[in-house]
Amino acid sequence: MTSLTTTPPERAGADPRPELAIHEGRVLLTGSRCGDCGYPQAINPPRCPICGSHAIATATFGPKGTVFSSTVLRIPVPDRTPPFTLAYVDVDEGPRILAHVDGPDEALVPGSEVVLSGWSEHGDPVVRRSGP
Repeated sequence: MTSLTTTPPERAGADPRPELAIHEGRVLLTGSRCGDCGYPQAINPPRCPICGSHAIATATFGPKGTVFSSTVLRIPVPDRTPPFTLAYVDVDEGPRILAHVDGPDEALVPGSEVVLSGWSEHGDPVVRRSGP
């Protein structure tokens, strides 16, 4: 099970992990959306990788999402204690991100609904199952 915090971690240097923010009590993914083609991203690039536009606007996504794929990691990884569950999540109206799953260490079925819930003790995005 992933330890969960709702306090944003300190980010040092070029941290490639998706950024989350708490807005009105909800955890949201921060990123950008192309003003011309609407392509959502978990980063803020200088131009859209789809249409090449420079009309990139900051955006927030979530807090809900749908699992695209999931796995349980049972091998040692530096600074992480196995087992733990990872999932690729299609954030509502936004991009797909990789997140840790809060809960039992079992893979989630594709299509499962999840909610952004905070950060792991290492600053990784965390989702939890929504519903029963």
